[in-house]
Amino acid sequence: MSVTADSQRPILKDGMGRTIVNLRISVTDRCNFRCTYCMPADNVEFMDRQKLLTFEELTRLVGVVSRMGIYRLRLTGGEPMLRKDLPDLVRMLHEVQGIEDIAMTTNAFFLKNHAKALRDAGLNRLNISLDALDKEKFAHVNRRDCVQEVLDGIATARDVGFPIKINAVAMRGFSEEEIIKLVEYGRSGGFEIRFIEFMPLDADKIWERDKVLFGHEIVDLIQKKFPLEPIQDSLEIGPASEYRFTDGLGKIGIITAVSNPFCDYCNRIRLTADGKLRTCLFSTNEHNLKELIRGGASDADIEQKIREALVIKEPGHKINLDDFERPDRAMHAIGG
Repeated sequence: MSVTADSQRPILKDGMGRTIVNLRISVTDRCNFRCTYCMPADNVEFMDRQKLLTFEELTRLVGVVSRMGIYRLRLTGGEPMLRKDLPDLVRMLHEVQGIEDIAMTTNAFFLKNHAKALRDAGLNRLNISLDALDKEKFAHVNRRDCVQEVLDGIATARDVGFPIKINAVAMRGFSEEEIIKLVEYGRSGGFEIRFIEFMPLDADKIWERDKVLFGHEIVDLIQKKFPLEPIQDSLEIGPASEYRFTDGLGKIGIITAVSNPFCDYCNRIRLTADGKLRTCLFSTNEHNLKELIRGGASDADIEQKIREALVIKEPGHKINLDDFERPDRAMHAIGG
């Protein structure tokens, strides 16, 4: 993979002057789990496979954005490993000039069989969704009884050399007893645990503000057993406010998307599996890049469309405002 020196890389700015370096690519809206905060339990209608961007189309698009200044990619879903031959896509993206980092968000169920192939193809890092270690709580939130398969997948991924972050959605009345268990799991396994405030992206519309376990409450709970100290300016390089354990054994991250959003530092845009560009997770607008790609547009035409979308990238989401509107798509159809 060719790495472009910082001094030579183009700088891509949005209308608010934020530098955009990260593209999240949803490769499928399908998932083998039915997480309560992400999708309905039954009767989920998935996209027709013909509507998904092909690997060649995705690689072309990544080539366009890399020349604009984006150099970090994250593959998401649904569950991205449900996309057939995913290591082939990773290999193709790995070879794009200027792309320096390819990560993936996964539920880890399939990692035991696919971690090595993905690592060999050029995948750099993993974020793994794991909201509970307790067998019954895991089954309740994911609607699947398979926590051991997930833990086995995580262990395999660690053994083949992946740096791993564990993402846990924090929900009041559910997560309090799991937080310390997850912290201990991360400390013993060498994983950074990141707790994410429960956001209004659930398909069943169960989100209410009083179900959010706020970031400061999570920190206070952890502090009772494991003293923490904040890592300064961590929000400027990612969505999480990070804290290190004062005994030196690792760190945690807190993503306060509801109580203290990181929108001022947002450096990302998103691509849905059917080729729609979204400039915010909570966008109510989408920009159809697939239409351009399949309609014979030039790379310059595609670049212009992306720049036009970035000019009107949202200053921030409106979760805490009266005029907040939920996205039309549930989380699994947007991309994690």
